[in-house]
Amino acid sequence: MRKKIVAGNWKMNKNAEQTKVLLNELIAQIPTGGDTQVIVAPTFVNLASAVDQLKNTKIQVAAQNMHQAESGAYTGEISADMLKGIAINTVILGHSERRAIFHESDALIANKVDTALKHDMTVIFCFGEELKDRQSKNHFNIVENQLRDGLFHIEAKDWEKIVLAYEPVWAIGTGETASPEQAQDMHEFIRETVRKAFGSDIAEDVSILYGGSVKPDNAKEIFSKPDVDGGLIGGAALNAADFVAIVTAI
Repeated sequence: MRKKIVAGNWKMNKNAEQTKVLLNELIAQIPTGGDTQVIVAPTFVNLASAVDQLKNTKIQVAAQNMHQAESGAYTGEISADMLKGIAINTVILGHSERRAIFHESDALIANKVDTALKHDMTVIFCFGEELKDRQSKNHFNIVENQLRDGLFHIEAKDWEKIVLAYEPVWAIGTGETASPEQAQDMHEFIRETVRKAFGSDIAEDVSILYGGSVKPDNAKEIFSKPDVDGGLIGGAALNAADFVAIVTAI
């Protein structure tokens, strides 16, 4: 049975003290019961302290990105081994901002996926269409290509380490949100695409998160859809009350 997951991507926000305060608020407020997996992804410089602070809680810590190489002359980059060394076992790869701002290609992201899996890390694999793609009714093709080119080279056994995160790029940081029906249509298509490539067992087991301006007032309806297994939360993850409300909604 696939997992319900709510992951908060903090992006380039929160210094050390602000991170400590927000994590304390989440520790105090997030329900300890239930089987929903709760993940936070602070900035690189605050990952180690976050892991220490969240010991003996249900909240897990993920990295927002990593480099595909094991080591080398890559100034400013972070390797899988470095993340594993501070007990980080989950990494977000292929986020729309990495694709758009830092020009990460499907091929590069595929290399990062390989490195993460080699190090026994769980990958939150992000993908999704831009507004022009949806307006031209090419959004299903874009999503299918991103999945095939960035992820579908992996072996069937590796899917237990994969979480999918669909991001309609036009609904990130814009205040716009895909309707629950639009989200369900795409998630259903994604699951069917996985089924055709890897079979029903993997398709039914993989969690597919929605990532596009999820807020407390729309989370419950979005999460109620049968193929939506949780959310990758951006702005709302920076406010404890909002993030807790979203976790509670699932």
